[in-house]
Amino acid sequence: MKYFIAILLFVSLNVCKTTAQEILEISEAEAKSAASKIHFRANPNTSNYDITYHKLEFTVDPAIADIAGKVTTTFTALDNMNSVTFDLDDHLTVTNVTQNGNSLSFNQNSNDELVITLQNTLSLGSATSVSIEYNGTPISKGFDSFETSVHGNDSTPVLWTLSEPYGALDWWPCKQDLNDKIDEIDVYISAPEIYTAVSNGLEQSTTVNAGIKTTHYKHQYPIPAYLIAFAVTNYETYSHIVSNNGNPFPIVNYVYPESLTSAQNSTEVTVDIMNHFISLFGNYPFENEKYGHAQFGWGGGMEHTTISFMGNFSRGLIAHELAHQWFGNKVTCGSWKDIWLNEGFATYLSGLTIEHLDGESSFKSWRNSTISSITSSTNGAVYLTDADTTSVSRIFSGRLSYRKGAMVLHMLRKKLGDTNFFSGVKNYITDPNLVYSYAKTPDLITHLETASGLELDEFFNDWVYNQGYPTYNLEWHQPTNNTISLQLNQTQSHSSVSFFEANVPIRLNGTNGEILNIDLNHKINFETFTENVNFTVSSIEFDPDYHLISRNNNVTLNIKNDNFIAENISLFPNPINNILTVQTSKNIEINNIIISNTLGKKIIETKNKQINARQLSKGIYFITIFTDYGDLHKKIVKN
Repeated sequence: MKYFIAILLFVSLNVCKTTAQEILEISEAEAKSAASKIHFRANPNTSNYDITYHKLEFTVDPAIADIAGKVTTTFTALDNMNSVTFDLDDHLTVTNVTQNGNSLSFNQNSNDELVITLQNTLSLGSATSVSIEYNGTPISKGFDSFETSVHGNDSTPVLWTLSEPYGALDWWPCKQDLNDKIDEIDVYISAPEIYTAVSNGLEQSTTVNAGIKTTHYKHQYPIPAYLIAFAVTNYETYSHIVSNNGNPFPIVNYVYPESLTSAQNSTEVTVDIMNHFISLFGNYPFENEKYGHAQFGWGGGMEHTTISFMGNFSRGLIAHELAHQWFGNKVTCGSWKDIWLNEGFATYLSGLTIEHLDGESSFKSWRNSTISSITSSTNGAVYLTDADTTSVSRIFSGRLSYRKGAMVLHMLRKKLGDTNFFSGVKNYITDPNLVYSYAKTPDLITHLETASGLELDEFFNDWVYNQGYPTYNLEWHQPTNNTISLQLNQTQSHSSVSFFEANVPIRLNGTNGEILNIDLNHKINFETFTENVNFTVSSIEFDPDYHLISRNNNVTLNIKNDNFIAENISLFPNPINNILTVQTSKNIEINNIIISNTLGKKIIETKNKQINARQLSKGIYFITIFTDYGDLHKKIVKN
């Protein structure tokens, strides 16, 4: 999706090299630029028909923020219909509506609706077309749905549209909900002949009449309203060719003349990234048309189908917007609550580009920076609430929709293994029920579960639907030369999750330089793991390669003289009825005692050796006794 970067953030970026910090800076776009709240609701009045075709005719001048348009829409009735409703901002004025050449009555109301009375009742399953003529000055909202600006030393005018999430109705009569895709569109852009116009699909023709050039584009893949776009200015164009196994298609670049040389030095990598994504996720979804970049007046980008609008040509931005052609355009989030299916994937694929082109060390740095951003606040879910969707800045939260969504995907990759993960994702992106249509989070879960044989409800409840992250405390000792004992405990940053089930990566370092990497499948608090090891362990690193969303972990804690502690502290009775007694030798001083339930929630905290356990319900608990010789952990049972 679109990115917005303040000029000061990207001036110093090397556009030929993607770094972890660059990715993080780019994805601050939406949160910084979308401060307004837009109270758009799914419109029930547009749910009774299916759009199959739009003919979009726009007359503009990039020097003037006005539009005159004629939109012809073919649709099929999903119920008997006497009228049809389109979303259209009431700042635009409809001048004429026709059906089969006959004028129709219509009304524009304060709900930003255009309600048209049809000639006759349109019965279920029948199709018709209406043509709407309108004009006016669109009011930009949120992400500048219709914008004019200038570029270059000579202040050349430029015009662009950008409609995600709720901006399409600001400049043309449409069906804006995420419940319909238009099967095919023709776009005709008329502007002064000194300018070049670009839109979705393939250019079909240009004609000039009385100083006005009309450029015709055709797009023959299903597309939602928010991804339809055009831009107009004095573009220079050049292309790269993707071989595509003998079915080549072009990557067409539309750039400002003053940016031509730098863009040519930056965009060639798009071919390599395209080939990498094709190898992972299947054919470029729009291979019978084109892919392209069109420069516009933002510091970031927007992934319009077949043509991404670009504020710069950094490698990270190129990768992110290209990734959206699969994740967002081919398969589109079915609600704005599921926006992470667009943005999380695009962000993760920009990370995969680092892995592919720069290697594991750079990818590791990317993960480290990404986790640091995610855990900079203790709350926030990947999945949005209904209330969240009224805030554009929340929909496009760089921390949550982008980076947490991306790292959740990476954690799934580690949990499932590369083969199962990429197989599941590829099956998701090629599912006949989802291709060129809409998907929601359960659709992805189904494909990942099928590919892996794992049950993932608990994982998604913890990491996607609810909030926060865990903090871990790891205690270990080596009771024999060939084994190591590890006890793992976690606390949660937000109350919505009582326990994060996760594979916890640790690295054992030996006294002679040996290294052993282990994943601990952590299911309950104070869980003890015994692992085989054939060397003396000198230290332990917690998640050294940054595969897990967590923060402030106690990386290593050696239990001092653990045998001495175990031999000199006793608990009785166990099971407990009312009073639990802690008995120690005179050499051990107790600093604190904590009794927790199996989820790690603290129930009792005391320094007394006589503990009143009457308040405990029947069940299993864990007691931690903190002493000057180290800590003792035991399981206790309350009768």
